[in-house]
Formats: sequence, C-alpha cells, structure tokens
Amino acid sequence: MWRRFAHLSLSISRTKLQSLVRDPTVLKLINTFSSDAGNDGVASSRKPFITFVLGGPGSGKGTQCEKIASIFGFAHLSAGELLREEMSSPSENGELIRNVIKEGKIVPSAITISLIKRAINSATSDKILIDGFPRSEENRIAFEKIIGVEPDLVIFFECPEEEMVKRILGRNQGRIDDNMETIRKRLKVFEDLNMPVVEHYSSKGKVHKITATGTVDEIFERVRQVFASLRYLKACLSF
Repeated sequence: MWRRFAHLSLSISRTKLQSLVRDPTVLKLINTFSSDAGNDGVASSRKPFITFVLGGPGSGKGTQCEKIASIFGFAHLSAGELLREEMSSPSENGELIRNVIKEGKIVPSAITISLIKRAINSATSDKILIDGFPRSEENRIAFEKIIGVEPDLVIFFECPEEEMVKRILGRNQGRIDDNMETIRKRLKVFEDLNMPVVEHYSSKGKVHKITATGTVDEIFERVRQVFASLRYLKACLSF
C-alpha cells in the first residue's frame, strides 16, 4: 500500500474534472495544480501515518492539533491554512485561487488535495495530522482516489452546539461572520456535510470520538489516551 502511496499522481483528475467543471478560471487552476502535483511523489522510503482531525467550528480541534503535534511529534497540516497561504502568495496559483473564491466558486477538491500532498512531501515527520479535511463526502472520495490511501485514524471532536456557539462568540477575532445567525448556518453546514464522512469511517472502525467539553488540558488528556492506547503505533513509530 505504501509503495502505491509513494508514487501518487494527481493526473487522474484533469480529464474528469474538465468534464464536470466548465468555468475557464477553475479549469486553469485545475490544470496548473494537476501538472505541478504530478511531478513529485512522496519519497518511497516514507510511510506516513495519516490522521484526519474533524470537528465543528468551535470544537477546539485546532488547539488540540497543536498539542498533539507538540507532544507526539506529528506534522500539523490545516487545509484552510494551506489554501490561505497559497492565496496570499504572489504566485500565479495564488492569484487563480483568489479569483475562484472572489467569483463565489468552490475551490475544487483536487487543488486542496494537491496542497496537502505538497505539505506531506515537505514535512519533517512521517506522522501527519490533517486538520479540517475532508469537509464532505466529495472531499473524502477525491482524497482516497487521488492519494490512493485511506487515513489510518480519524479523531472526531464531539461538542454540544451551544458550547461551540459560545466559543465562537467568545473568540473576539473580528470575523464578520461570527454572529448568531451565521454561526448557526455554519454549524448546520458542518453537520450536513461532515457527519457522513464521520459515519463512513466509523463503519470501518477508524473513528475515535473525543468529548470536547472541559478545559483544554482535560480534553487533551482524552486525546492522549487514544494515542497511548494504539500499541501498534509504538511498534512502528517513534512516540
């Protein structure tokens, strides 16, 4: 399986996505990333242990990912951050992504996945946390088809809606969408799109649900127990 992972290619998506997406800007973006991503694979000696980290807005998954990365030596990859970094770059790819978003379109899964792949290639750790991805079944299917593997582990932070609303309102980060109406909408979108992904991996026994209430340290203790209980990790990774 890992040999297959070592020679991944994103060339699969170009023809198929072109038949699905007709917008010239989006097509140019897909072509650019497909070409770039096909040129370099994950080194054959590497055997990444991939963990998806999922949870609603305000569930605290970003904070917990930072602690997991620090304590257990994982590389923390945030799909949203990778897109924002690419958007802010002066590169042609960044400009194309900005144009897609400016026009109210959704960045195709193949592009986000190509950024994740690039980040995996440059990571110094073979233990990878992918934070906030996949966001939907379409994302999940595209990741598995393009990358050629499933995650080894899925962490899902379960948090009551009222607690997530409270945390988002308390962030005070100046986000224009952090008001009650839009927060409720974001949570509904998360439930509609993300929960099928959680259910899919639950059926395969890959999901560990974490109760995301209490202090940061209390929540992390639950997370720590999950990783500590995975004895096979200790046999094949340097925990």
